[in-house]
Amino acid sequence: MNIRSNTKTLVGLGLLTAIVVVLQAFALGIKFGIFTISLVLAPIIIGAALYGWIAGAWLGLVFSIVVLLTDAGAFLAVNVPGTIITVVCKGVVAGIVAGLVYSAVSKKNKTLAVILAGIAAPVANTGIFVIGCIIFFLDTIRGWGEASGYDNAFAFLFVGMIGINFFIELVINLALSATIVQIIGIAKKSDI
Repeated sequence: MNIRSNTKTLVGLGLLTAIVVVLQAFALGIKFGIFTISLVLAPIIIGAALYGWIAGAWLGLVFSIVVLLTDAGAFLAVNVPGTIITVVCKGVVAGIVAGLVYSAVSKKNKTLAVILAGIAAPVANTGIFVIGCIIFFLDTIRGWGEASGYDNAFAFLFVGMIGINFFIELVINLALSATIVQIIGIAKKSDI
């Protein structure tokens, strides 16, 4: 990699980092259920596709830091280390998975690669959130569920906490897939 290529990568990642911060801050006002939806998965997918899984991990980390600073208060009040581990892992792994899936499939079909990365990112993000909730917060979730009229902690976790948000995030990524493919194509043609 030459200096020009490094500079373009740094600038591209800088722009995507700013977009992640702005989109996550904007998303604070959009709630379906308890949590805000993650609008930042699209720029994470774009970064992971353009610059690789390490860039995806970086953008996922930035997303995680913004979530910790703005939207994780209820969990931080219960278990600070568990919240940090869960939030950081879910963001970073979503970026890594998006990058690896895109890289594996893009050699055969770029559109399919974006669609599969667009599915993999929210699945990884939500899946790790669920695992973190079970490991660190199950008693708390059980209490929140009972207060919300759920008899079962898992029903509250899957229906009350993540159900609608996950599907909205997935639909947004799939709806943006064609646009993401175009952005990646333009960026690669101009050697960004």
